[in-house]
Amino acid sequence: MGGETVQDWQKLAASALEWWHDAGVDMLVEDEARDWLARIPPPVQPVASEAAVAEPIVEALPDTLEAFVAWRRGDAAPEAEWHMPRLAPTGPADAEWVLVTDVPEAEDSELLLSGPAGRLLDRMLAAVGQSRESAYVLPLAWARPVTGRIAADDEARLLELARHHLSLLKPKRLFLLGQSASRVLTGTNGESLTNPIELVNHFGAKTFVVASYHPRFLLERPAFKGEAWKHLLLLSRGTAE
Repeated sequence: MGGETVQDWQKLAASALEWWHDAGVDMLVEDEARDWLARIPPPVQPVASEAAVAEPIVEALPDTLEAFVAWRRGDAAPEAEWHMPRLAPTGPADAEWVLVTDVPEAEDSELLLSGPAGRLLDRMLAAVGQSRESAYVLPLAWARPVTGRIAADDEARLLELARHHLSLLKPKRLFLLGQSASRVLTGTNGESLTNPIELVNHFGAKTFVVASYHPRFLLERPAFKGEAWKHLLLLSRGTAE
């Protein structure tokens, strides 16, 4: 009878093990009971000491015009990722007049404003005794975006770089062509292009500034040429009177 008892116990144990195996329990478990439905607290993150927190890196832009222009032509400039030809500013570095435009024109391949808008600009400058050779023409974007317009994500950075560029030029007269260019003045949203001349000290010197219409806009809407002529006269005279 003793042998039968052992045999029955073995069959019972084998049956229990087979049931647990079929139920998916095929590994050892802990001796202590565990509440598998209890929420596991998140791991405690180590608190970094103040000394370990990295200070934000402030980019130092080149502080000479020659070095900055070379930097703007390099791989660190925003336009480097656009894979489009870059056109540098034109004109003498000591020019009294600096003209700011937004982007190269669609027909520009080697020179800024080389098409119809540029020819209109030449006539405008000649009317006040200036020329392309005597003025410094600075684009916000040194390459033309695919859309022909500066994207909102790029504008703030390009304006920052243009302001630094102007601080190296220290212009006496600044002619801003179009709404995007008018935003180089801090706090200006480009909403109005009919404000009178302003005298500012934003670029390391006292500068007369006038925001006007872009020549490409004047080609599309000739009726505004009269306003643009008034803007030019204001800047030429250097007074709001």
